[in-house]
Amino acid sequence: VQLQASGGGLVQAGGSLRLSCAASGRTFFTYHMGWFRQAPGKERQFVGAISRSGSFTYYADFVKGRFTFSRDNTKNTVYLQMNSLNPEDTAVYYCAANQGGDYTDYKGYTYWGQGTQVTVSS
Repeated sequence: VQLQASGGGLVQAGGSLRLSCAASGRTFFTYHMGWFRQAPGKERQFVGAISRSGSFTYYADFVKGRFTFSRDNTKNTVYLQMNSLNPEDTAVYYCAANQGGDYTDYKGYTYWGQGTQVTVSS
């Protein structure tokens, strides 16, 4: 599976962005999908995940109520809607595919996108 993340950019605090992650291949629906982020000088951080069917989502505490995951298996795409952004959300955001491992741990993910930069100005 190849993943291509897009949608990042520069936004002012309080603004919104929608990230997309498009997958190649016919097995996209068999993967749980996760989002991670990494700020300069910091470790990669779990943002959240969405189940294969999209019926279950899990959010890290720091994004609850602000970020929303969704997916369209007919388009092989997963989305991350980010609202009420603040400067602390500035990072490179990565999507990743999980075949059944711990979805909160980056080690549980098999395939990774290249990342898309999100910058939030104050």
